[in-house]
Amino acid sequence: GEEHYNCISALHKSMRGSDENASLYWLARMLEGGEDPLYVARRLVRFASEDIGLADPLALTQAVAAYQGCHFIGMPECEVILAQCVVYFARAPKSIEVYKAYGNVKECLRMHSGPLPPVPLHLRNAPTRLMKNLGYGKGYKYNPMYKEPVEQDYLPEELKGTDFFKERET
Repeated sequence: GEEHYNCISALHKSMRGSDENASLYWLARMLEGGEDPLYVARRLVRFASEDIGLADPLALTQAVAAYQGCHFIGMPECEVILAQCVVYFARAPKSIEVYKAYGNVKECLRMHSGPLPPVPLHLRNAPTRLMKNLGYGKGYKYNPMYKEPVEQDYLPEELKGTDFFKERET
């Protein structure tokens, strides 16, 4: 029932708050109560990107490994895998930078009226002669061929200068 959601919320908030003791408690309460370990593991995969993000990019690898370990061996052996992951996450630095930036992109798309802007011609692939003749790919600078970063726009003209990583006005 509702306690299922209350416990996963408490686990998330304990890890987010860097409380490893409480994190282990809520994990054990769920697992000892019969919760599906794969459900917990899936939630940890989400937590790795949503709450830890780029502050520790290896958190996602840790979460996926925990999910796979739980899938391979099941309960009760996988409890220590989940416990390790939960403690790792509680101790990890946190960053919601990517989570917020992606939310800003979604808001931008939702708030756009009319058709979405077309992909700039220089960013389009030109697999046919006709597309090449229409200007697809013209002027594109292939970054690996340059020693220095190249000046090139990657957003549609209407969004030039938009920075989704900055706080958006509501």
